[in-house]
Amino acid sequence: MTALSPVQVDRAVGAVLVSAAGDALGSAYEFGPALADDVVPAFGRGRFGHGEREWTDDTSMAVPILDELAAGHRLEDATSLETIVRRWKEWARDALDVGAQTRQVLSRIPADGRLDAITAASRAVHDTTGRSGGNGSLMRTGPVALGYLDRPREELAEAAGAVARLTHWEDDNIDACALWCGAIRHGILTGELDVRAQLDLVPAERRDRWADLIEATEGRHPRDFEQANGWIVRAFQGALAAVAGASTPLDAIERAVRGGNDTDTVAAIAGSLAGAVWGADALPASHTTRLHGWPGIGGDDLARRARAAIGA
Repeated sequence: MTALSPVQVDRAVGAVLVSAAGDALGSAYEFGPALADDVVPAFGRGRFGHGEREWTDDTSMAVPILDELAAGHRLEDATSLETIVRRWKEWARDALDVGAQTRQVLSRIPADGRLDAITAASRAVHDTTGRSGGNGSLMRTGPVALGYLDRPREELAEAAGAVARLTHWEDDNIDACALWCGAIRHGILTGELDVRAQLDLVPAERRDRWADLIEATEGRHPRDFEQANGWIVRAFQGALAAVAGASTPLDAIERAVRGGNDTDTVAAIAGSLAGAVWGADALPASHTTRLHGWPGIGGDDLARRARAAIGA
């Protein structure tokens, strides 16, 4: 990989670390009401029993993806995707909370499931329920871009889609994850927020819809997308509104939490992009200290894994 500057390395770490901080911060407010701007979100015990400063399924599902990249593996390789799913199944056995869509898919995959069995399970759940557009694919997508900073953006979009479809088959997952990962890559490399510039990563016939969805976030607050933000499209819009209206990564994740409802997930999604734009060092130590979660690691471990993923 082409050598990154220290600032770019910090932004790559930020894409992982700020996401975890947003996840842990939002955990205490999950499925609660929207909050006023003068409310300062604070770490607390999660709705599903997560401890203070403990991340939830959002970050736990991102860790195996990050680890595959840290080991120098490619996400387009079937073996890497199979390893990720195997570790998800291990995590899900004792996890305090697993998304409904994800749990259904994982329960259909045999212990030694190969990629064809995994994708068949994902497609089967989609076909049975008629939908698979939960936000579970977007919440964990932050690390994906770290393996594609010096590779064509089109390869990043393909990898993002492949990881999304391990559990979520609907096209909205493919598009949202491609756009978000493209924006994270752009943020890490340039320090700029520009989701609209990633529209070419979406199939031509769906670009106008996503352009309209992005435009609809301009000047808005995550509260405006509180309803149904368990749906990937609303979570995408809420997270984008959080970042676009912020001036720091802390501001972004706090705005996301104030949006209400699926607060940990929207804040984790927002944190991945905010961290990519502003970097890990821009997040106060008060929000990185004592972060922890599955698989028994802390925030420092996440940062080390992120650096390994980019070869730094």
